Amino acid sequence: MDFYLGLLQIIGVHTLLGLSAYIVLLTGQVSMAQAGFYAIGAYVAAMCTAMFGFHILPAIIVAGLVTAAIACVVGFPALRVKGLMLVVATLAFGEMVRLFFFNLTWQVERGGGLIGPNGAEGFRAIRFFPENGWEIWHVTGFIWIVVAVVMGALWWIDNTRAGAVLRAVGHDETAAQSIGLNLTAVKVGAMTLGGLIAGMGGGIYAHTVTHIEHAVFGVLLATFAIAYPILGGLGSVFGTLIAVIFIQGFLVEGLRFIGDWRSLLFGALIVLAMNFRPTGLLGERMPRLFKRRGADKLELKEAE
Repeated sequence: MDFYLGLLQIIGVHTLLGLSAYIVLLTGQVSMAQAGFYAIGAYVAAMCTAMFGFHILPAIIVAGLVTAAIACVVGFPALRVKGLMLVVATLAFGEMVRLFFFNLTWQVERGGGLIGPNGAEGFRAIRFFPENGWEIWHVTGFIWIVVAVVMGALWWIDNTRAGAVLRAVGHDETAAQSIGLNLTAVKVGAMTLGGLIAGMGGGIYAHTVTHIEHAVFGVLLATFAIAYPILGGLGSVFGTLIAVIFIQGFLVEGLRFIGDWRSLLFGALIVLAMNFRPTGLLGERMPRLFKRRGADKLELKEAE
């Protein structure tokens, strides 16, 4: 049972990572910065609990807000470019963050020992959950409460004028700008919200593994972040969840028994899925099952 609860925890934190990329992809931008935001949230939340004695909830809120502020600052110069240049720019940012934590050494004395990030050795002893008597099912429940809140908020945004604006910018920037939409504000706002979600996800991740290091937050994690919403489809937040379950639950864990062949099969299955469902598992349009009454009647002019 502990294995399955642990798997649910992995799926939960990766869903938050995928949702952070989902909101940016709605505006038509492909950002590889999510792994960097995830890393910032992980280290900030870990510092809050392990070094300064915060409770987990304010710690992940602080981590999310700090990451959102950084994402907002990054968003202004990064989102002035498009396509491959944006991918390169955001990938460079993620690598800068990773190398920053690779070189960061800042420890404080707590409980008779030194605690904090220690360069290449990473950040150890992030033990809020065990030290406060949280059982594995408590942690799993907490993660999925956060996931449910974030998914609910994004679903609500998707069914309002804000969602119509995001999708309008993603579908045709020229048309969106012609009716008076501020493209920079929309894109930076999406990047900021994505940073908030990624930071919270990273903060939770740090406390579930209890030890983080820079190598975890590399290009592979950034690729996973954008793969989830693309594979699941941009029609609904539920597509991202389904994609995370498919990749982490089936491809990563379910095929572990085949050893090194898993990587080859993983790539092949992704290619097949994208060929048979190029718009994602749930497609680009939100399934009527997940629509709020009247949401499908939203038109671009309502977003003005």
